[in-house]
Order: sequence, then C-alpha cells, then structure tokens
Amino acid sequence: MSRIFPQSEFRFSQIPEQNLLEFRRDDELHSPGDSPSQNPPPAILHKLSPTPPAQNKAELPFPGVIFPYHPRLGRYTLNFHEAQQACLQQDGILASHDQLHQAWLEGLDWCNAGWLQDGSVQYPISRPREPCGRKDTPVGVRNYGYRHKESEHYDAFCFTSNLDGAGKLRHAGRRGAAAARRGGGGGRMEVEGSAGKVYFLKTFRKLSYPEAVQACKNNGAAVAKVGQLYAAWKIQLLDRCEAGWLEDGSIRYPIVNPRARCGGREPGVRNLGFPDKKYKLFGVYCFKRAGEAAPAAAAALPKRV
Repeated sequence: MSRIFPQSEFRFSQIPEQNLLEFRRDDELHSPGDSPSQNPPPAILHKLSPTPPAQNKAELPFPGVIFPYHPRLGRYTLNFHEAQQACLQQDGILASHDQLHQAWLEGLDWCNAGWLQDGSVQYPISRPREPCGRKDTPVGVRNYGYRHKESEHYDAFCFTSNLDGAGKLRHAGRRGAAAARRGGGGGRMEVEGSAGKVYFLKTFRKLSYPEAVQACKNNGAAVAKVGQLYAAWKIQLLDRCEAGWLEDGSIRYPIVNPRARCGGREPGVRNLGFPDKKYKLFGVYCFKRAGEAAPAAAAALPKRV
C-alpha cells in the first residue's frame, strides 16, 4: 500500500509537560489574507491554567467533538449564516464558546479563525507561532469579537454530539428557540435523531464520487458526513487507514492507532482535500442508521464508459 500524505488533518498527541492533547494541522502555511496573523491582534480570552485539565474540565451537557470546517470553495468563504448551514449539512451545529474553550483545555490547536454560535469569531492556540498571531503571544482562545454576520467571511467551528442520520436540531428552552428564530446564537442546541454507525464500505475497486453515492445506497446506507466521521473517530474509535469519499466531496480517513504509512505519528482525522468528483477514485465511508440491516457486500457497480 502506498503511503497516504494528508493535505491537512485534525490530530492529537500527548504532551507530557502539559498533560494535554494537542490537535494540529500539518500545513501551517497560509496565503496572504488567509491567516489570522493578517488581522488585527485578537484579544486573549483564556490563558492556560496550571490546574490539571481534569480539574479544569467543564461539565458540558453532552459529550461530543468539535471539528473545524471549510467547504470546497476554500478557507474564509463563509459568512455567519453560511457557516450555520455548513455545520448543519455536515451533521453538526456551530460550536458554543464553552465547547471551544473546553476543547482548547484538552489541547485543541487550530490556526484558522471560525464562527461560533454566538456570532463571534475565535480560534484556539496551544502552540504560539508566527503564522498564527505571532510566536510571542500567550496560548489561549483568541477572539476577534462579534463580527458582521453578512459581509465578513471565516471558517466554522462545528460541534457534533452523536451519530445522527437525521441532521435535526433541538433548541432547549424558549430562549434557545427564540434565538434560533432571530438567526443568532444563544440557547442550548443539540443534535438529535437516530444513532447509527459509520463504516468503510469494501468494494472490488476504487470509486468516483457518483459511484460512491450509489454504492452506499445499494448497501442500504448513505455517504457519511464530516460530522459523522468525526463522531465515529472520537466516540466509536473508528480506525481505518484507507482514504474515502464523504458527503461533501472531501476525502478523509480516521486514525486512532497511528502506524507507518498512515499519515503521521499521532491519531486524528486526515484530510486529503476536495478532488475532482468524476475522475478521482477512492473508497467511501457510509453511514447506516441503527436498527437497519448489517452491512453486506456492495451490489454491482455500473460499468465505466
């Protein structure tokens, strides 16, 4: 098997001196205008506490995972409402500040600013460096404040709490529902729906994106969404050293136990970007709701012409 070199990835490694998990990307080079360092220096919301993370840990209402997201168009292309929709389409919601802060306490490090649920734009840094707001700045969740929801464009920090094939949201309480109707943040939102399982579909050859969609359908499933793959990696400990299509047209694969030829020495979700859907060939990750038949051999695929 040839070695897979991820374009970017979300991964973690143990840091003994800080007792933290570090999430980072391999590609920390940014084009002009795409790096947080190109913007005015943000405020530092939090500095790393000397208290062990286990004691700092906030009691969030439900477990889950945060995943940074940008669409095929590239980085910094989403206004607030587009970021909301992008997270929903990938089986998540915009993360809250508390969720991002907790992820930072656990070591989240990401050098692209993204929208949060309350309309602010922030990004977490555990390893200060020049392309990410200067090397001499302290660690913390960096905050650009509340930005114009229509005209300004950033990435998104999404949150998913379970493997939900329905992609629905429940707003807890009247305040949450009212905030949702206004299009703003506030209120607790949860992903709800039927739980399920993400799996790599075994096929006799690699697939184009349309073939991948049909293969999952033939198997009684659908192509997995980005949030579903992250939840499977974090909650179900899905580990597969094979790159596969996801619903948004990206190519990713989850690694829990790092090994040679699997894209690095730390666990994480590797991201190979957005290849041509018609001509590039990969495997596919499918999602099947709980209670449906177990995965079987894929039905015959259409012949290529």
